[in-house]
Amino acid sequence: MKLGIVGLPNVGKSTLFNAITQAGAESANYPFCTIEPNVGVVSVPDKRLDVLEKMYNSKKKIYTAIEFYDIAGLVRGASKGEGLGNKFLSHIREVESIVHVVRCFNDPNVVHVDGSVDPIRDIETINLELIFSDLEMMDRRIEKIVKLAKSGANKEAKAEYELMLKIKGYLEAGKPVRTLELTDDESELAKGYFLLTTKPVLYVANISEDDLVSGNLENEYVKKVKEYAANEGSEVIIISAKIEEELSVLEGDEKAEMLGEYGLDEAGLDKLIHASYKLLGLMSFLTAGVQEVRAWTIKQGTKAPQAAGKIHTDIEKGFIRAEIISYDKLVEVGSEAAAKEKGYYRLEGKEYVMQNGDIVHFRFNV
Repeated sequence: MKLGIVGLPNVGKSTLFNAITQAGAESANYPFCTIEPNVGVVSVPDKRLDVLEKMYNSKKKIYTAIEFYDIAGLVRGASKGEGLGNKFLSHIREVESIVHVVRCFNDPNVVHVDGSVDPIRDIETINLELIFSDLEMMDRRIEKIVKLAKSGANKEAKAEYELMLKIKGYLEAGKPVRTLELTDDESELAKGYFLLTTKPVLYVANISEDDLVSGNLENEYVKKVKEYAANEGSEVIIISAKIEEELSVLEGDEKAEMLGEYGLDEAGLDKLIHASYKLLGLMSFLTAGVQEVRAWTIKQGTKAPQAAGKIHTDIEKGFIRAEIISYDKLVEVGSEAAAKEKGYYRLEGKEYVMQNGDIVHFRFNV
């Protein structure tokens, strides 16, 4: 899973990236300190693996992972090349979803590229640049298909041309394509256009340490961001990137103590991962044994053979059936032997839809 962290310069993108990846991306109080996207791979925390590791006395524990791309600060005019914008927009094209960091704090020591803090203006600045980029893409596609579509000789070309015009009109109204209602067939066609505004967005409201300490998590800026996100069906999480950076160097009891001091249940990374999984409709199934315990990420609704393919294509090709127990049932009885005795293991076939926390042994023959 690839997530692209975007935002205007000096909103806390690289600070957040440093915190969640501990990769040390340069963070400076001026625009364009990040030009090439820094990439950080982080493990997805999963306490279920810790439990299974002890239960099976496993030699290895392998978490699933997420790639975070720290994409340089976009500015007004990026779609026309301002601030090396075209290069930055191409980096966004490579990710599966966008993590849009929005500044929701006042600090005279941190300059704002537009001179004042206004989260909605900031969001719309970036959204408009993505829309302009998509409009340019649609114009090029329409130009290629218009003659064939208007000739009437090709019904498929005519349908696609009409879809392109529909999308273009929506973009011209200043709206991202992810909020446009499309039929299943239209959605399938639209995937091939690789538009930036079809990507799901998670807004990260970056608040100050003072607001976090005082419990003022939903300040006036955050409320505006939440209202904006609700209108387009997007999610918002609230973090203080600066505090997350401090938390990132702590472990175990020290980390738990600092979280407690700030009244936090979990670190920002965990919040971000949970929200990203929800945004992309993802979940994990597990495999467990003496050699290793491991988590595998799949889309919700994935059937057993396709889940097997995540492990190896040969397992999918030669799939016979899946031996499955839910994590909760296994933990309830305490061992594999006890679960089998209770009849908690079940055999599932090709049409079985995987569930979050399924512990699986795939049977196959190649």
